[in-house]
Amino acid sequence: MSEYDRWETRYSAPGYAFGQEPNYFLAACKHLLPKGGRALAVADGEGRNGVWLAQQGLDVVSLDFSPSAQAKAAMLARERSVTMTIERGDVHNWDYPEAAFDVVCEIFAQFSTPLERAGKWVGMKKALKQNGLLILIGYTPKQLQYGTGGPKEIEKLYTRALLEEAFGGFRDLKVAEEELDMHEGASHAGLSAVIHLTGRKR
Repeated sequence: MSEYDRWETRYSAPGYAFGQEPNYFLAACKHLLPKGGRALAVADGEGRNGVWLAQQGLDVVSLDFSPSAQAKAAMLARERSVTMTIERGDVHNWDYPEAAFDVVCEIFAQFSTPLERAGKWVGMKKALKQNGLLILIGYTPKQLQYGTGGPKEIEKLYTRALLEEAFGGFRDLKVAEEELDMHEGASHAGLSAVIHLTGRKR
């Protein structure tokens, strides 16, 4: 099964795979967000994070390749009385516009091969304006012990060294690991080993 088919199958099921509320770490970054501007939600799926960013007053582009997910994202935006641009595209080859966004976030988008991931991150960095905020969270290799979400291939998981190498040129870079009992829909439920990052493009 292709990656597209796998996600389309998951998102075509009833309900929201990861719930309707924003990721806990994204919500915890509220104080870092600008009062206005543009935000890109990478691999935004069913829209929970993009909708929340729109509720904070940002002009949001919600990027994903799953039509089923995006139908749910549009419905959630209507229910929450916000608008956002729902852009269908593959995060690996989307034409990331240069210096177009004040915020770029990637929340548990760990389906990329290492080569695909490197290209995606180049695009994300390109899309950020100078002083733009990057918010990222993913699972660490220890997550394989818990099996409460995320990929099963170790090369798709994130480490501090990987993130610091990719985003070491950012200022105010903060990278932290934690283990917590996470409940974000049926697909992210239980004790989880995560790593998260915030930083600003120089």
